[in-house]
Amino acid sequence: MQFSENWLRTFVSPALDSEALGHLLTMAGLEVEEADPLAPPFSSVVVARIVETDKHPNADKLKVCKVDAGQGEPLQIVCGAPNAAAGMLVPCALVGAVLPGGFAIKAAKLRGVESFGMLCSARELGLSEDHGGLLALPEGLEVGQDVRAALGLDDIRFTIKLTPNRADCLSLAGVAREVAALTDAPLALPAIEAVAPAIDARRAIVLDAPEACPRYCGRVLRGVDARAATPEWMKQRLQASGVRAISALVDVTNYVMMELGQPLHAFDNTKLQGAIHVRHPRAGETVRLLNEQTVTPAADTLLIADEACALALAGVMGGEESGITLDTTEVFLESAFFAPAAIAGRARAFGFSSDASHRFERGVDFELARTAIERATRLILDLCGGEAGPVEDAVSPQHLPARPGVRLRPARARRVLGVDLDDDTIAALLARVHLPVRRVDGDFLVTPPSFRFDIEIEEDLIEEVARLYGYDNIPAVPPRGDLCMLERSESSRNAWDVRHLLAGRDYQEVVNFSFVDAAWERDFCANPDPIRLANPIASQMNVMRSSLIPGLAANVLVNRNRQQDRVRVFEIGRCFERKADGEPVAGFHQPLRVAALATGSAVREQWGTPARQVDFYDVKGDLEALFAPGELSFESLSHPALHPGRAATVLFQGRRVGILGELHPVWVQRYDLGSAPVAFEVDLDAVLHAALPAYREISRQPAVIRDLALVVAQEVSAARVVEVLRTAAPAIVREIGLFDVYQGKGIEPEKKSLAFRVLMQDTQRTLEDAEVEQAVEALVRQAETTLGARLRG
Repeated sequence: MQFSENWLRTFVSPALDSEALGHLLTMAGLEVEEADPLAPPFSSVVVARIVETDKHPNADKLKVCKVDAGQGEPLQIVCGAPNAAAGMLVPCALVGAVLPGGFAIKAAKLRGVESFGMLCSARELGLSEDHGGLLALPEGLEVGQDVRAALGLDDIRFTIKLTPNRADCLSLAGVAREVAALTDAPLALPAIEAVAPAIDARRAIVLDAPEACPRYCGRVLRGVDARAATPEWMKQRLQASGVRAISALVDVTNYVMMELGQPLHAFDNTKLQGAIHVRHPRAGETVRLLNEQTVTPAADTLLIADEACALALAGVMGGEESGITLDTTEVFLESAFFAPAAIAGRARAFGFSSDASHRFERGVDFELARTAIERATRLILDLCGGEAGPVEDAVSPQHLPARPGVRLRPARARRVLGVDLDDDTIAALLARVHLPVRRVDGDFLVTPPSFRFDIEIEEDLIEEVARLYGYDNIPAVPPRGDLCMLERSESSRNAWDVRHLLAGRDYQEVVNFSFVDAAWERDFCANPDPIRLANPIASQMNVMRSSLIPGLAANVLVNRNRQQDRVRVFEIGRCFERKADGEPVAGFHQPLRVAALATGSAVREQWGTPARQVDFYDVKGDLEALFAPGELSFESLSHPALHPGRAATVLFQGRRVGILGELHPVWVQRYDLGSAPVAFEVDLDAVLHAALPAYREISRQPAVIRDLALVVAQEVSAARVVEVLRTAAPAIVREIGLFDVYQGKGIEPEKKSLAFRVLMQDTQRTLEDAEVEQAVEALVRQAETTLGARLRG
């Protein structure tokens, strides 16, 4: 919404400068986006009349003009404008004038002829980009008068950004009401009197869709002169409001819309046939609009039509065939109220917008239609002449908007605002914005006026009190609360500890969407019935994830598309699973998990380490570091996302907590993931409850190391052997670790040799050979008894 400050001050003129006025509007919720002068600064430019012009003796394209600039004697000025002619009123920059950009005017000689000033185009004054000739000023201006004063250029154009609920401020009258309420300055809206009909010219109006258009006013005017000139004051106000002047009849409808907020439309009455109908379209009906666009309106679009055809899109744009021209002598003037729901979105559906639709879809005062048509009638008769018929006012009262009273509890207003306003002050503030207050059982009952569509609930009234009291006057009291800082136990971890640990092992954290493509969920999770989103933000993000691994795989794809083959990423986030049918409460599980994925080279490229691809055991080591000093165990696993034979279930303290493995070759190839990524995913809760490292006394006694090579069946895992050995290990055994696996000569095909290093030590004494041998024998015996192992010779 744009408007001229000078125009606004004809309605209300508080004792505020332009900057203070803009701040006042912004703090009242009418945000001022821009406040620009209508014209850039320039000085000593006056209204002048060209008395005569002669051809320049030494230049074909120059003229020597005698100019009356109100200085007594005519000035001689050399001018090159093609439209310079005797009798024109034009801007004249006198010697000493400074034009926009700091251009100073001096007396000069042009091709041997003296020139004492400069005749200006609109571009040279910074008023527009038009530089095709001199700016022709309207007749009636006083010669010698300062151009800035003559054209009203010492003005500010305000551009305010309105929220959709404040349609009442899409007019000068609406903004003026606000300023008057905020400053207590007197409000002087234009006095509008009914125009007595001089002729009995009528056109019937039929409301075929009263729920969409409960009020429609129309009036016939005859004998108008459409070629009459629009007065300069009206042009200036329209242009300052961002509206282009077209013709007197069109300019009047735009002027009333900007002044009062009521869109109007003028039809050529001689092109209409029979009654005016406000209806929905018939099947296949089209309308050719004023913008030369032919549209086929949808069934719920409202039309203005006569007995023969559709004339206009109601509340949006008029039709070309019934539009007024410079030859129009009879006008049918329309002023109506359309329900916002009937207009909202209709213009955008056809790919354009209009000032009328912008207002109607937000809500126009349903009591304003008749007042606006009277105002427009008076202006048309004054400017274009003619005679007016009576106003036809078709109304469906039961379909007009209801204005029920809204209850306001003063005590609640005080509590919400944090300001101790007494009841009389609250009532006085509301009365300033034309909200009548009635006392009911200690509360206020406020009936909103017809132009305030935004007053519906108690909070709306509290907001009004806050605006009028002044947001700047409401103290900014910080919230207070007594909080007890809980001690963080040193015996537990949190998610940030996990993040730091993984970052320390060269992983980068990612945060992926919780919703994924259904195809990825099906492939990586074998989930045929995922939790679907009712309103996905994109077609490829239509289901909730049940695993973090697909998102990490997608990160690999994004990096590979940017020539980044080494990827190490992790994520901590929720997954979403349906609860089983037998569970007591229906709904969804939302477990928190941590997952990591690595692909590409095991280490960054360097000269000191041979290049190799990351493998299962690299990632397994990273996973075990998460639970250290706790120990994990692993069992073979068949999983849709993982490679058969290179996947394992992760067990912690005998409980399944996650999975580990290389991604399945099918998905690696299908999604172009390069070298097979290795990933793990475990419950975050299990990681957080894993024991933290604890201090253990460092022995000063020498350690004894023995190597045991045990031959076991192929299906026996090294982890299982370690588990069995630890059950028989005496207290002096500190560590048992696998260091070699052998298959080949000397070992049966169905067997394998696993070599373990056993470290034994006591903190108080040196171990004797006998007890070391006894411990080794106990370990071997346990392996033979439990696993059928034998000591390799």
